[in-house]
Amino acid sequence: MKFGVNTVTAVFVAGVVGGLALTPDGRAWLRSPTLMLGGHANASASPPAAETPAAAPAPAQPVVQVQDASGLKAKAGNLRVGVFGDSMGDGVWAALYREFRNDASVEVTKFSEVSTGLSRYDYVNIQAKTQRQLDETPVDVAVVVFGTNDAQGIDEGGTIHDFGTPGWKAAYGRRIDDLVGLFQSRGVVVYWVGMPRMKRDGFDGRMAIVNEVVEARMKALGVPYIETVSLTSDTSGDYMPYAEVGGRRKLMRANDGIHMSMDGYLRLAGPVEAAIRRDAGLAE
Repeated sequence: MKFGVNTVTAVFVAGVVGGLALTPDGRAWLRSPTLMLGGHANASASPPAAETPAAAPAPAQPVVQVQDASGLKAKAGNLRVGVFGDSMGDGVWAALYREFRNDASVEVTKFSEVSTGLSRYDYVNIQAKTQRQLDETPVDVAVVVFGTNDAQGIDEGGTIHDFGTPGWKAAYGRRIDDLVGLFQSRGVVVYWVGMPRMKRDGFDGRMAIVNEVVEARMKALGVPYIETVSLTSDTSGDYMPYAEVGGRRKLMRANDGIHMSMDGYLRLAGPVEAAIRRDAGLAE
């Protein structure tokens, strides 16, 4: 059977559209197409609530040790920093790579991937993926930046936890604990970066829920939580697209009101860089 060019093209386009529809970044791109998914993709709201089956017994919380960063000083001559996360993680990686580029003793590697997160393990299982990444490329420090795609329900063994519910918060917290536990089992020091202020009130509220769970888990685990809402808000506490840097007014945010400009990512990465340098005993 022969297929014309138009038929083949239609099949290809249908496949691409179907793939994009699987993730918040992809669905948002379909609403407002752009060639720069990493910098201008628009994360979406959570999908319609699914019918929730009877709750299954919650899995036991993993045993996670309180973090000890004292060993970083011994590795200061050959410090391997990995950035794990979503598209926001891509930007933080770029900023950290730039800030450490003149430090021959520090290597910064990107492990982040757009359209991923801790809610949709049916799409990309971050726990399994991170384990593979650490097996292939060990690191001493993990900078973690997840959240822009996580305002979605979590399927936990057939039980659907709708976003923002107590069940969702508990399930999301377990996935955070699992990921931190994986890093700590490899002797990796973790720094978790929170989500910044968002332009749209509805999305900002969803990211506030994500930040609430993350901050609580980091406090419980003794892991540094890098809060970024204050860094990305003006004096009134509102969304801040521009900021004064070195006496100049610079653009901080991308057009989607979610991601950052390069100057914005440098702003987010500043406290992370300072924490790593402090704990590893590196010169400023």
